Amino acid sequence: MSKPLVIVTGAARGIGLATAKHFQSNGWQVALLDNQHEILIEAENRLGAGARAFACDISDPDQVRGTVEQLYQELGQISALVNNAGVADFGPLLDTSFEDWRTIMSTNLDGTFLMTQAVGRIMAKHGSGAIVNISSISGLRASTLRVAYGTSKAAVAHLSLQQAAELGEFGIRVNTVAPGPVDTEMAKKVHSAEIRAAYHDAIPLNRYGLEEEIANAIYFLCSDQASYITGQTIAVDGGFDATGIGLPALRENSN
Repeated sequence: MSKPLVIVTGAARGIGLATAKHFQSNGWQVALLDNQHEILIEAENRLGAGARAFACDISDPDQVRGTVEQLYQELGQISALVNNAGVADFGPLLDTSFEDWRTIMSTNLDGTFLMTQAVGRIMAKHGSGAIVNISSISGLRASTLRVAYGTSKAAVAHLSLQQAAELGEFGIRVNTVAPGPVDTEMAKKVHSAEIRAAYHDAIPLNRYGLEEEIANAIYFLCSDQASYITGQTIAVDGGFDATGIGLPALRENSN
């Protein structure tokens, strides 16, 4: 029996790479998609047998169409899709250019739509499949400097609902994972000690998440253990969304 195949976009590093590793360790074939060719090849080499790299800009309809068709012809039936690829550019609403807005929307939202449409058509032929779209805690609760990013991720969460409603009749499940603050390499570089302390105060579990913890949730939703779960958003955030605005000062007084 052949191994099931998962496509992971934005797979060259971070949550995407951690997710690819998790699937591979559970016996899946992994198709790694990313538009950063050099680090994509490095990721393929690190994973070794059972992993195939495909350079693809998911915001480009022609590239998506060609890449999905190629990997389907070469690797066979697609069991799962993880729409993880995304970009971010934080800045004040009044200073956000339309070009910046469109850059974020074209990858985060358009890319998720294009990939799901291309892969969904193939899954529908086989009558089964699981799709997980990666949103963000910024798509569930507003914050400063995230007008484009947060809006794109909120749209991804609703897009998942639309997809779940329509694709269910083909046996395709669609869910969303919304990560909270995660200890990625990027976060380690751009989050100052002050920012990290503020996040710790606002998160009930008092820490950042790990890439592997996000991967665990994604894998679960793609597995047979989640066979009756579709149209849901799971915040993997240490309780961050549950606390609302948090008010760390009140927590300090209660202690």
